[in-house]
Amino acid sequence: MLYRKAKISDVETIHRFITYFAEKNLMLARSRSSLYECIREFTVAEQGGRIVGVGALHVIWEDLAEIRALAVDENYQRQGIGRGLVEAFLAEAVDLEIPRVFALTYHAPFFVKCGFRLIAKDELPQKVWKECINCPKFPMCDEVAVIKELQL
Repeated sequence: MLYRKAKISDVETIHRFITYFAEKNLMLARSRSSLYECIREFTVAEQGGRIVGVGALHVIWEDLAEIRALAVDENYQRQGIGRGLVEAFLAEAVDLEIPRVFALTYHAPFFVKCGFRLIAKDELPQKVWKECINCPKFPMCDEVAVIKELQL
């Protein structure tokens, strides 16, 4: 499995992944324009030249980053690809000297297996007031917050 930073030519594939899972209410939708603007945040998992997983690490503040838009092709799930992407994002956070990484998710048990712990969303005021306030689900968000403190 190759984990690499996304390229502009990957945007349509990333968009298809996110749209597919968003239509199943498993993640929030993202526009193509937002993907182009944030392409440097994305990492893809590639096998045999085919993208089988995607995700992004988004810096929120000097001490906080978010794993977002994490998705693995249904035919490749439960093979460690999601965990590999999470590990890539945690390593990236360490390189950036960001001590805490969180996610808002519908799959908290997956993140707990990756070493995250459950927290209340109100422990993430930077996220809530910077981005969540513009979400169509705000203030009735049904995602669960998880966080991991890193050794820098």
